[in-house]
Amino acid sequence: MSSQELEQLSRIIVRFVTTEKAYTLAEKYNYITVKVVRWANKKMIKEAIEKLYGVKVVKVNTLIDRDGYKKAYVKLSPEHKALTIIESASR
Repeated sequence: MSSQELEQLSRIIVRFVTTEKAYTLAEKYNYITVKVVRWANKKMIKEAIEKLYGVKVVKVNTLIDRDGYKKAYVKLSPEHKALTIIESASR
């Protein structure tokens, strides 16, 4: 993966959501909650998460939150743990 492609993918993800609800979703259902740029679609979000964090994404659900950002709920495949990804990304 080229550095230009990596930079473009990293621009999609604004930040990880680290609320109590986000951690509960990560523990129980293996979901990562991220805020992304509004122009990103589900396919772009899936590609960014898979390539940047080396995981397999099962599905992506999105909504527009009150801040004007798009929030994405990203379900990971069972062999990857969402809590590990969240903790490593929030450092």
